[in-house]
Amino acid sequence: MNVEILHSGFDGLKFTLQTDIPPELRAKLASAKEHAKQTYSDCLVDFGSVTLSVTNKGARGFTAHTGDHGAYWLFQDPEDRIANNPGITVDFRAFGLATGGLEGAERHFRDCMDAFGINYAETQLRIARADFAVDFLAPWFEPDRDALVVPPGTNVTEYAGVDETTTNAIGARVNGLRAGALGNRQLGIYDKRAEVIQTNKMGWLTIWNAALVAKGKPPLDLRDRDRSQVWRFEMRLGSKQLRNRFEMRNWQDVRDVIGDAFTDALGRIRYTIPTTDRNRARWPVHGLWQQFEAVIGSDLLQNCAGVLPSDVIEANRNAKMRELDAQLVGLFITRAAISDVSSDGFDDFMETHPEALMRLAKEHPVPVGDRIGKARSRYRLT
Repeated sequence: MNVEILHSGFDGLKFTLQTDIPPELRAKLASAKEHAKQTYSDCLVDFGSVTLSVTNKGARGFTAHTGDHGAYWLFQDPEDRIANNPGITVDFRAFGLATGGLEGAERHFRDCMDAFGINYAETQLRIARADFAVDFLAPWFEPDRDALVVPPGTNVTEYAGVDETTTNAIGARVNGLRAGALGNRQLGIYDKRAEVIQTNKMGWLTIWNAALVAKGKPPLDLRDRDRSQVWRFEMRLGSKQLRNRFEMRNWQDVRDVIGDAFTDALGRIRYTIPTTDRNRARWPVHGLWQQFEAVIGSDLLQNCAGVLPSDVIEANRNAKMRELDAQLVGLFITRAAISDVSSDGFDDFMETHPEALMRLAKEHPVPVGDRIGKARSRYRLT
């Protein structure tokens, strides 16, 4: 079986906190949210070394984030509380977990709580979700719904595209399988290469290539699907498993028990090699599933990609710049066509037309500096 493990580790982690934010923080968030509404862009607020991007969303609270390597934060408005809802929800981002692991997430959480001036006790913490993923370079693999052996009554979804969540892949190449429910226990097997290309999150390519280089193997070229097909096996555990079954609440509980919870989940779902045996329990376990079990069975806290966050940030920034450059070229070509510019005159058109654009920029009622600042907050990639 020709397969390489390109990445393994936590891909999602969510905590809630049963406390209210202090009045000083509420005032800053309310002001930033109002500014975000007026400018139609996130408002950046500095809390010491922590920069919080506050959005205009949140009907009865405040939503913000600390970048791709941080977390999304939902703060309930203490002056307009929704009954029985937690005061704070923290949803850690995949890139931060991939490069910093569980320890990095806890460090970021505690740094932010100190910077925000929020006092809390460990007993007020609740873990709501944890995801663990393994990325396999396996161009020969394609998910087979019949190969999944799951508990009776478990919902299984087969889909043929990154955006499709409830359709069957009839007459098309299967891009993924999903079994179970998010609030309880869910397995996802899907085409991670296709997702990276569609969402333009090339930081994952940097992580994968770092793993290959470390093994002395050539990097991936995503244009060559037959050599760069990456499949992600991901186990997701919700509050019914983490809190109700394994009684995890705080960071210490996660460090002590999270491996047991994932091992238990793997004992209830299997990906197999179908045979003619009518007893599915006797079907042999697929080789990829064996490796998936082996990785999760190891010390989860030590699973880190070995890639600096700055490398991932740079890859995502370069991908966004290439995307915008391609859009600019398309717009210039369309503008030239409308202006009856021939292909021979296109170079001269490209040299002279920016002068007209500069004039438009200076004539705009909003200063260029303000508009650059707004764009920078919208495309914050750190």
